[in-house]
Amino acid sequence: MKLKSILLGAALSLSTLPALAEINVEDPYARASSPAAQVGAAFMVITNSGDADDRLISASTEAAKRVELHTHVITDGVAKMMEVEEGFVVPAHGEVLLQRGGYHVMMMGLTAPFVQGETITLNLVFEVAGEVPMVVTIDNERQDAMNHDGMNHENMEGMSDGSAMEGMSDN
Repeated sequence: MKLKSILLGAALSLSTLPALAEINVEDPYARASSPAAQVGAAFMVITNSGDADDRLISASTEAAKRVELHTHVITDGVAKMMEVEEGFVVPAHGEVLLQRGGYHVMMMGLTAPFVQGETITLNLVFEVAGEVPMVVTIDNERQDAMNHDGMNHENMEGMSDGSAMEGMSDN
């Protein structure tokens, strides 16, 4: 009888735990501006089929010296990239779109050129779901519906603070 009470108590305690986020990443791809580019960006659709919100809080890759979560902000008609330090909320039963001209994973100080058709590995880190590793295809030919006037990832014109390449060497 004691074992039955313990099992019943354990089952009840598990049923009161909040539902965790269930993250899925679809259609990840990356771009680089040119073969000599020192920066690239990754885009994808992140869906959360769980009952709790989650948040993409960071990303990492061996393909770049530094990785940040970015967005674009239009100020006085000029698009500027900005780091989003708090990350991106992925709502319960919803999605967040990482696309050109919007949220994206910015990779700075590329360790090798991004070559059309090749792949890199990228790890996304979520508050609830934890680390989600993936393979990302380099696809510089893909076109998005967004207008990209004023953005130049190759030389980082339009950076909000001009510090995107600070502290990086060519090693």
